[in-house]
Amino acid sequence: MDNFPAIALGTWSWGSGFAGGDQVFGNHLSAADMQAVFAAAIKAGLNLWDTAAVYGMGTSEAALGELVRQYPREDLILSTKFTPQIADAHSSTPVADMLEASCERLGTEHIDIYWVHNPTRVNQWTGELIGLLESGRIKRVGVSNHSLEQIRQVNSTLTEAGFRLSAVQNHYSLLYRASEDTGILDYCRENGMAFFAYMVLEQGALSGRYHPQNPMPEGSSRAASYNKVLPQLQNLTDALQAIGNTHGASTAQIAIAWALAKGTIPLIGATKVHHVEDAAQAAKVRLSAAAVSTLEAAATATGVDTRGSWEQVME
Repeated sequence: MDNFPAIALGTWSWGSGFAGGDQVFGNHLSAADMQAVFAAAIKAGLNLWDTAAVYGMGTSEAALGELVRQYPREDLILSTKFTPQIADAHSSTPVADMLEASCERLGTEHIDIYWVHNPTRVNQWTGELIGLLESGRIKRVGVSNHSLEQIRQVNSTLTEAGFRLSAVQNHYSLLYRASEDTGILDYCRENGMAFFAYMVLEQGALSGRYHPQNPMPEGSSRAASYNKVLPQLQNLTDALQAIGNTHGASTAQIAIAWALAKGTIPLIGATKVHHVEDAAQAAKVRLSAAAVSTLEAAATATGVDTRGSWEQVME
């Protein structure tokens, strides 16, 4: 398996406008906010940054690129995505075109992990990815929001060309474990692939900050998604807090530590310095098997399914 850091940091929320994180979180980050987050991450030894061309239609990459240019490139691991829905349908090289634009915004000559963002026309893009691997413009290939069969299909094509799939990035949290239930985590483990877990904190619903008496701020899409289920989540967040008390850790840190205990790389959205600090501290927490079981039982008891509207049903 590639030697990735224990934690990855996501910058979807750094983009604004169409498909930007500000639509979900209801706020826009300033350049000073992003500078502070980036500096805190570097200080904490967290250097894997994840973005996508579609996040704010390039604004997330551009914002990240401003900071990338301030540090030695070899000290950073950059991860971005090819999103099929915004590919140029008239181009003979749509993947290379999108990659080139991403590299320009990020201020880099190569991308360390290049993802196919979703399984639209699955495996159609793999041939072009092979050429980019051969040229060195991308160092590794990953797939996101793919089912087990789709992952196998892409990996088989890469293997035939002498490469392999390096990573999978799917929604995975205490409230949504489809990638575990359908064998994706096992497949990754058996084939030396890293599994990146996004939405580990369910956009803050598992952070301990929000509850029925303190719901998410109205006007954001996450408030519309999660406020109605906060009463059902109370016992789970109480369990997270109780286990956190035994480790000197916060509720959010325990939710992240659970994902680490499952052998995944949590991908944590970083909008505030304390998000970085939580992630760094969570990496030091070691949960027992009993604690993991307790949390999973509490999560199952909520009856909450947080599969996103963009996600296929995993089979």
